[in-house]
Amino acid sequence: MDANTILALMIPFIGTSIGASFVFFIKKEIPSRLNKALLGFASGVMIAASVWSLLIPSIEMGAANGKAAIIPALTGFFLGFAFLFLIDKITPHIHIGGSKEGPKTKLSKTAMIALAITIHNFPEGMAAGISGTLALSLGIAIQNIPEGAIIAMPLLGAGNSKGKSFLIGSLSGLVEPIGGILVILLASSVAAIIPYLLAFAAGAMLYVVIEELIPEASRGEHSNIGTIGFALGFAMMMVMDTVL
Repeated sequence: MDANTILALMIPFIGTSIGASFVFFIKKEIPSRLNKALLGFASGVMIAASVWSLLIPSIEMGAANGKAAIIPALTGFFLGFAFLFLIDKITPHIHIGGSKEGPKTKLSKTAMIALAITIHNFPEGMAAGISGTLALSLGIAIQNIPEGAIIAMPLLGAGNSKGKSFLIGSLSGLVEPIGGILVILLASSVAAIIPYLLAFAAGAMLYVVIEELIPEASRGEHSNIGTIGFALGFAMMMVMDTVL
């Protein structure tokens, strides 16, 4: 891997660390309105990135390979969606909204939050690795800032120290470069599957948005703030992907 690829893989990790550092500046918890704005913004970024940086290139590459353009994108999309759906059902973890899903477990709240982090960040790392574009990496990094805060603050609220909450929140970002490296190695061995991998990453990311981010941003009062945040995040990522 060249220096640009390594940089593209590490940028999202930096974003997660910046978000996790909020534990040193916010005393108790993220204000409800700010939380909804951040969730909506992250949702907009991820959906725009899934379309412009992953699904559209997948369709274009499918057509270039002489296949029906939609088949690799459609297949990969459903596989990515189904993969996250399966992981979400069989793995005990805590959703962003605080509800516990999956089989009964004796894991601590901190451990279950860590599992949720892995579920969310791995497809983002895959997306950054298979795309290799600066725009997508920056978009994921920006999205990871509120996500890092959303992850670290509950750890602090669960009784962990600020240092431990920051460390766990930051280390969660390491899942992304690992996922990126794995998908790069896989793609380099079989170039024909790259369109499928692009769409797979898109499907996985969109599952996270639909299952986790949007429901929490729309819950309770001030849901319009999350809607505005979504529009801003979507527009920013669309511009970044087009310009960069």
